[in-house]
Amino acid sequence: QVQLVESGGGLVQAGGSLRLSCAASGRTFSVYAMGWFRQAPGKEREFVVAINWSGGSTYYADSVKGRFTISRDNAKNTVYLQMNSLKPEDTAVYYCAAGGGYHIRESDGYDYWGQGTQVTVSS
Repeated sequence: QVQLVESGGGLVQAGGSLRLSCAASGRTFSVYAMGWFRQAPGKEREFVVAINWSGGSTYYADSVKGRFTISRDNAKNTVYLQMNSLKPEDTAVYYCAAGGGYHIRESDGYDYWGQGTQVTVSS
């Protein structure tokens, strides 16, 4: 089992920045690929960004490429999502997830999920 706890969400004006953190506990964090997904009201959950177990490969949705950066610190069992140039359409609940690294852009590629953290971007 892996427990994931997100933090860092909040309310920010358009153009601003936030950094989300996801702290993991339980089984060895460093073996897992980590992803961030988001779900806006009335919409399906969508892939945002992912990083492989070593941090050597990252994957971004086109909508966030160039604005968001994922990183991980395996010594701290934590993955980060730096979000810059935020837009109102980035408003959603953001979830981090841990998985085996297959289907890394798909929800079904992940076995463990956090409870989510709200990000609200005002215009």
